[in-house]
Formats: sequence, structure tokens, C-alpha cells
Amino acid sequence: MPVGLYEHQKRAVELLRSGSVLCGGVGTGKSLTALAYYISKVCGGSLATDVEEARPMSVAKPLYVITTARKRDTGEWDRECMKVGLKTALTAPEDHIVTVDSWNNIRKYADVKDSFFIFDEQRVVGNGAWVKAFLKIAKSNEWILLTATPGDQWVDYIPVFVANGFYRNRTQFIREHVVYAPMAKFPKIVRYLNVPKLRRLRERIVVPMTYEKKATQHDEWTRVRYDRALYDRVYRERWNPFDDCPIENVSQYCYIQRRVVNSDPERLERLLAIQRAHRKVIVFYNFDYELEMLRGFAESHGIFHIEWNGHRHETIPETEPAWLYFVQYTAGAEGWNCIEANCITFYSLTYSYKTFVQARGRIDRLNTPYTDLYYYELYSKSPIDLAIRSCLRQKRDFNERTFELAGKKQPIMEERE
Repeated sequence: MPVGLYEHQKRAVELLRSGSVLCGGVGTGKSLTALAYYISKVCGGSLATDVEEARPMSVAKPLYVITTARKRDTGEWDRECMKVGLKTALTAPEDHIVTVDSWNNIRKYADVKDSFFIFDEQRVVGNGAWVKAFLKIAKSNEWILLTATPGDQWVDYIPVFVANGFYRNRTQFIREHVVYAPMAKFPKIVRYLNVPKLRRLRERIVVPMTYEKKATQHDEWTRVRYDRALYDRVYRERWNPFDDCPIENVSQYCYIQRRVVNSDPERLERLLAIQRAHRKVIVFYNFDYELEMLRGFAESHGIFHIEWNGHRHETIPETEPAWLYFVQYTAGAEGWNCIEANCITFYSLTYSYKTFVQARGRIDRLNTPYTDLYYYELYSKSPIDLAIRSCLRQKRDFNERTFELAGKKQPIMEERE
């Protein structure tokens, strides 16, 4: 069966080599590009096209894909392998060349030699057990790494730089490039030395997947009401109005604030307007109480709804003309794609910027038939919603402890009109 690569994927295949970091956003086709590189450049074969038949691999080098537990369990890589004629342990238990496993099990493969590894999603940061296993694998095998975010700071590149032989170890990198604050209670980097060298090294290994997207993203940050009086009581008195007891810790403090905010009925009113405008809507949420509200809302309005969470893994129907798909962030922010809809509503915001980006990517695919994609982020003027929103717009994670400390130092604040 012909497998067509886009031009940006073909360019990437030509630029890749063992030790490269394939960098592309969600939905750019990194998985298929990596498999095309493995078949053509590592094993001497080729993919079938509309013009030519596939050329068999001259060297059947074993392939190991180390990915997230979510992608392994949903079989995303197995489906990608089937497209290019590769057998995995799931599709051919007795005769497979591809092994797909999660980062949690990377140490099982530390002694593998003379194979090819695809490390999916950047997890080699720091100097923990995963990094040590990664470095050991890199010494005895060919490999590439796939990521949407290669590194926010130079120390994030240390494992990849060491694996490529640019430095002997982490200590050498720190000695040559890192300056720590002299009086800090914990290691705090104040600046880097010889940054031009670091940039040159990064350019040697990072292969960007750049292309002009045919779909335009439209963000609609939609403000909704919240119960100001109830929120003030939680915020000032540290009181849990749902269980009528004092709040015990920071996590519960933030959770109760979010429950007050997310329970406001105007969120459902906005969702109804969005659903009527777009018909097919994916709804991301965080908590079980939100799911109960969403279920009741869909049933009361006679809207067909399905779910993806820790309890249900329901697939999008092909025959329904309108639906709501309730997806819990932790369970469903990655590992599945949807080209039947062009609208996502974030009923409540996530703490994680990476999860936020991954969730958005569920409809932003190379093969989407839509030219416009719509994202509705519901938020209130409450301090916690504004703080989370600010973090996401600055491309960083929300920290509960930092928010709690900030709340003790200043009065309750709201965003100006």
C-alpha cells in the first residue's frame, strides 16, 4: 500500500542520522518520518509510493520504540508500523521485528546491542535512571530521538550531547559551560559560558520539521462567571465549603478553589453555545465532579456523548451528526487523533503546558480536512484561573506552592477589564 510522505518529512529523512533529534510539533508526522528513516537509511529498503513498489530491507535490524505508556497501550506505534509493513509484538507475536515499550521499562533494554532505537517524546533530562539507561543504549546502538520540545535550557541537552560524544559526561559539560550562583541554598544557574559552541552543537543534531500548515488555529479565551463570595471564603479563611471543614494542605486548597470556579453553571451555558455552533466538540476536563456535570448537561439537552478517561475508552462515532467527547487530560491528552472535528473546548485548564499543547494537537493533524481549527479556553477572573492562564500563555507549568505563597503576600486580585 502506498505511503506518501510530505515534503517536510522527506527533507527530514535525508537530514537524519544516528544521534539526531527530530523536532516537530504535535501532528507533524514525526512517527512516520522516523520509521521511513529506519526502513530506508538504516535497513536499506524503501516505502511503497504511487510510482514505485516498496524495496525490501536488505538488513533487518531489530527496532525498539521507547515511548509513553499511553502510546504503547493505545497501540499508536503499532498502527504506524502497520502502515509501512513492519510487524510488532502486538500485530505478529511470533514473527516481529519491532518492540514497543514505555520509558518506565527502558532499563530492560540497557544491554541490547546492534539494534536501532526510536526514543519518542523527550524524557532524557537530568541524570536519573532513565538517562543512565539511555546513555548505555546509545553506546551500542543506532538511535534517534523525537520531540516537540527539545529543551528549554542548555542543561536539558546534556544527555543528548554526551550520547553524541560531544562531552565525556555531565561533569565536563558543567565545568565548561555552567556558572552557579555562589550563595544560593540550592544549585541555581545564573549564566552559561561559550554559548556559541552550544548553539553549533545543537544545530548538528536537531533536525527541524518545518512546514506551512494548511489549518489555521483560532484561540477563543472565553471568560465565565464564578461564585465570588464562596471563592473569597475559601481564599481568605482556608475553608472547605463542600465538606464543611478546614483545608488541610496546599493541594486541597487549590483543588477547592478550582471546584468553586469550575462548578459555575455558566461554563455549561457557554459549552451549549459552542456545541450548537460546531456540532462536534471535544471537551477536555480535569476532575470527576466536572464529568458528572458534563454528563448531566449532555443528557438534559439530548446530545449524544462519549468519554475517554480512566474508566471508559470510547471511540468517536462515524454515524452521529453531532456529539460531545468528554476527555480527561491525564488519560487522553495524547495517543489518539481526530479529523472528524475542528473544535476543542477546554472546560477547565490544565496545570501542564505540555499537556495543553498535546491536547490541542488531537485535531491539528496533517490530514485534517479543515482549514480552520477552533479552541475555546474557558476561564474566570478568579486568582487561580488567572494564574493558570498566565502560566500557559507563558509556556510554563502552574505551581501550586508558588501560587499559595503569593496569595499570603498580597490581597485577592482580579484581571482588569
